[in-house]
Amino acid sequence: MTTPGKKEIKCHRCGRCCLANVIAYVTEEDFLRWEREGRKDILKIIKNEGGVWAGDHFISRQTGRPLRGCPFYAFDGNGFGCVIYNTRPAVCRRYEPGESELCPQRLTPQ
Repeated sequence: MTTPGKKEIKCHRCGRCCLANVIAYVTEEDFLRWEREGRKDILKIIKNEGGVWAGDHFISRQTGRPLRGCPFYAFDGNGFGCVIYNTRPAVCRRYEPGESELCPQRLTPQ
């Protein structure tokens, strides 16, 4: 999906955007969809890895360990990618390559 009037940038699947704590942006709609889909695996990870802001980084609500990225960005057998791509959170569905400062394809104003 590309914003009208905006040049489409092809994703290189580098995973930098997945370094953000995606779980912090999961919506109620995402939860309800995963419940309907019977995705207890996703819900369990969200519950256990849900982040809490610790001043300058996120930590696991359950264990206190630092969270360094999305737990669903992993080796999928062929390479690294989103292992829940078809049912990923809305924040990921809306993301367009280049829109984040984390993205190496971010266009800087000339």
